[in-house]
Amino acid sequence: MENKDSNPNQNETEEQVSRVRTPNKKKGEILAIVDSRLGANRLRLRSMDGVVRMGRIPGSMKKKIWIREGDIVIAVPWDFQDSKADVIWKYTRPQVNWLEKKGYLKGRV
Repeated sequence: MENKDSNPNQNETEEQVSRVRTPNKKKGEILAIVDSRLGANRLRLRSMDGVVRMGRIPGSMKKKIWIREGDIVIAVPWDFQDSKADVIWKYTRPQVNWLEKKGYLKGRV
């Protein structure tokens, strides 16, 4: 007899997050929320420091990770133009819940 619940991953909850990447302040990384998609690989980001920036998805992430409005990302502002930033990381839903629980998203609107 075969047990229908034989898939071990089916019984695990997705809420178990073992490791979550946090922004590195020394490298200038900040948390941001995707406000809107502007087309191609451009986004409008609302950063936790209160600045609205134009974000760019680099080519290494372009086809691998799909970013939608409302997603939480890590962005690195450009050194020479603070109104623009590169997106380097996208959080999954369980990771966002962990960030909220730990207080990283207090300034979130």
